[in-house]
Amino acid sequence: MSGKNGLTAEDLLALPNYATSTRFSEMEKAALDIAAALSRAPAEVSDALYTAARRWLSAEQMIELAGAVAWANVRARFNRAFDVKAAGFAQGAVCAVPEAAQPHYS
Repeated sequence: MSGKNGLTAEDLLALPNYATSTRFSEMEKAALDIAAALSRAPAEVSDALYTAARRWLSAEQMIELAGAVAWANVRARFNRAFDVKAAGFAQGAVCAVPEAAQPHYS
């Protein structure tokens, strides 16, 4: 699936260390910072993080990003509540395991 969106297996494997990776542009790092902040509990986006992301993303892009992240988190939490397991559609696909990372922008 990711290959259709321009991501390679190497890109996915680099995600846990995106802040220091040369694989991602500054705009991509800003979007990943917002996504990571919104995926934490509690979800908090500092003024500094928001301001940094707005250098690269329009208000419309920020809304779309926040909506996509929120929806992904809703599905993940729903699946956990009902112990929904993987259906095997992505068997053998790359799965980047997240680490506790510091945001690219502080």
